Amino acid sequence: MTTLLLAGHADFSLHPIFHESSVASQNLTVQMPVTYVINAQERLIRTRCVGNVVVSEVINHFRTLEHDPNCPDHLDVFLDVSETTSLPFTPEITSVAQEINRVTKRVRFNFCAVVATGDALFGMMRMFAVLAGAYFTEIRVFRAASEAEAWLAAQRSLVK
Repeated sequence: MTTLLLAGHADFSLHPIFHESSVASQNLTVQMPVTYVINAQERLIRTRCVGNVVVSEVINHFRTLEHDPNCPDHLDVFLDVSETTSLPFTPEITSVAQEINRVTKRVRFNFCAVVATGDALFGMMRMFAVLAGAYFTEIRVFRAASEAEAWLAAQRSLVK
């Protein structure tokens, strides 16, 4: 079974299905900054961060994941931040690493492939890999999604 949940702003904090919704009565387009899809059978989560992402949205993502009944106790991670327009600072990355540590009581993360195309974000994601590395079996940062997918597939095939 595949589950997709969104973590986002205000009244749109949790949605059971994915869609870029248009709120007709207010003529607004809502795009969720952090989304994920879980393939429980494959024990794989695909998380995507888009636009201006703030640390509270990332932490909300982990809290949502922690309470997701379809979340297995172990997951491999494909994290795509290539469409993120904001740049996290070291204290924010540290906060996310601490949240990952906290949520490991519910779910353990194995292999993690991160895609970050811009130079600055690539560098910050490498810092994330160092700060959060203890909470993954292995974590790597890539500039291209195809390289990340290939690496993640290779790692997963070694343990099957």
